[in-house]
Amino acid sequence: MIIEISIAFAALAFCCLVYYIIRTLQKSMTTLGETNHTLKEVRNAVHGLTQEASQFIHTANQMTREVKGKIETIDPLLESVHDVGEVLHNVTESVKNATTRPVAGRAADTPPKNNDQPQLRVKVK
Repeated sequence: MIIEISIAFAALAFCCLVYYIIRTLQKSMTTLGETNHTLKEVRNAVHGLTQEASQFIHTANQMTREVKGKIETIDPLLESVHDVGEVLHNVTESVKNATTRPVAGRAADTPPKNNDQPQLRVKVK
């Protein structure tokens, strides 16, 4: 009789174990289904972001090409402005040197006489 009772308890314990294993597996299946759904949404979102990033890169490349073309267009103008600046600098230096050197026939440290021609003065800012 003890063996029969032991077998009955073992069978009851086995049934309880199977019941809880089934419940755990059902919850796992539900969780796995939700995870699969979430993963599909993430894939769609990543696909959308990839397309947007690709369009952004394409637009940035176009803008870079346009800016490069405009810089190449403006570059000769900037070189001309630089050349004009150098010419103005040279002219200014020449005028400055011409006005500060002593007149021939007169010592550098003697002041000009009143009957001499008036001295040319150029203001350089």
